[in-house]
Parts: sequence; C-alpha cells; structure tokens
Amino acid sequence: MTPPADPPLPSPRRARALQRRLLDWYAGNRRDLPWRRTTDPYAILVSEVMLQQTQVARVVPRYEEWLRAWPDLESLAAAPLVDVLRRWQGLGYNNRARRLQACAAAAVASARGGRAELPRTTEGLRALPGIGPYTARAVLIFAHNDDLAAVDANVRRVLTHELRLPEDLGAAALQAVADAVLPRGRSRDWHNALMDYGSLVLTAHSTGIAPRTRQSAFEGSRRQKRAGLLRRLLEHGPQTAAELAAALGLSGEEADVVIAALRRDGLVSVSGGRVHVA
Repeated sequence: MTPPADPPLPSPRRARALQRRLLDWYAGNRRDLPWRRTTDPYAILVSEVMLQQTQVARVVPRYEEWLRAWPDLESLAAAPLVDVLRRWQGLGYNNRARRLQACAAAAVASARGGRAELPRTTEGLRALPGIGPYTARAVLIFAHNDDLAAVDANVRRVLTHELRLPEDLGAAALQAVADAVLPRGRSRDWHNALMDYGSLVLTAHSTGIAPRTRQSAFEGSRRQKRAGLLRRLLEHGPQTAAELAAALGLSGEEADVVIAALRRDGLVSVSGGRVHVA
C-alpha cells in the first residue's frame, strides 16, 4: 500500500495570517519568564535543558539559583559534580545536570585559555555533550534570533491545530511546515508566541492533540529509585549498597541494579565498599 502523501505546505498568505494572529495575541499575553530577559547563550542553554520534561513553575526558581551560583561556562565547568547535582534536585532526570556540566567543560576546553563561548552553528552546538537538534536550534533562536524553526510539543500542537495538519504527520514534514511559516527576522518572538499559545490556549486538554511520547509514571519506577538513591547520597554522604537498600526499602538486587545504572551514567562511583557521588 502506498503511504499517504504529506499535506501541501501552507500558502504564503495563510502563513502570514497565522503569523499576524499569533504575534498580535503574544503582544498582549506574553509570559514574563527570566530566560526571556537575556540573550546570553549560556543562560538560554541552562533554561532549555532545565525545561526538558519539567514544568515552568518548577524551573523558574532553580534557573535563577543556578545562574547565581554558576553565571558562566567556566564557573559551571569548574564546579564539583556533587554541588551541581545538589542544585539540580527536584528537577528530575539528573543526567541532564551532568551533561550540562560536560557541555560547559567541552566549551571551556575548546576555548584554549580564552573566554569560553558556545558555538554559533547548529552543527557546532550538536557536537557538544547532551545537545540535540531541538536544543541547538533553540539556543540560536533565543540567544541570536536566528531564522530557524524549532519544533517541541507546544509548537507541534499549535501548528497541527491551526493548520489542520494530520496528528501523525512525520517529523520531517512537520519541520518543513515550521520552516514555511517562520516569520523572518522575528524567530525569537515567534517561538515564544507559539509556546505561550500552546501552554495557555491550545493545551493538550483543550485540543485533544496528544503528545508523540508520554512520560511514564514516576511512582514505583526505576527513575524514582534512581532519584531516591542519588538524593540519599547527596544528603547523607557515601554509604554501602546494603545501607542504601535498607534506607530506600529496596532488595539487595534492586539496589545493585540501580547503582550499576547510575555508575554507567557517571553519576556515582564505588570505592572501599561504599557508593559515592561521582
């Protein structure tokens, strides 16, 4: 069976109408968020990594605390990992904190003694640890207002609803639509407008447009056990596997599996029979 053809791209007239309507709405309804008050690429990167699978309300105070502690790539790269992980607690997915620090370290190393800066291209950004295609584009959009289109869950939902796109439209075709409706020279405002409209008006509940992927339940999950074990180490210092199992209500086998996973991710190490934050 021949797969269905992708829908045609919106006409320039339809694209301009959507741009006017959303940008006019945004002018009167924009959210005042701290990462929108800066064009520092490092600060933008911090916000983008924190916002991955974490609600805005939880990110705002952590973002501001983070930048007070580590205002630039150099200070983050030099920080002990244990301090980075402590400041990340409550945001979830601790790997993001380790990768963010690894990204800072790579940028500092490439500076060769000069002031560290993030690359100015998507290819350069994607070469750094933990930066995928969406994050690379987002940094360039929000820091430099580059004429790029980035598609996250909110952007997908707004474009799908407003342009009557199939909900199962493939990523490449959706990217082509996003590229076609991008207002040149206003990428930063456009993406903020799309995100605010998707968060405040065209929500998943109001549109019935489900995200492509759903976050698995946290309660009782491996993620919860990993987070609990790491939190225990951050709060109480190095412990044996048996002590961790007892404190967290895990079997010895469960504790060993969680410790092994955290070791693979570079978050903990084991020495002298005790588990440490790496």
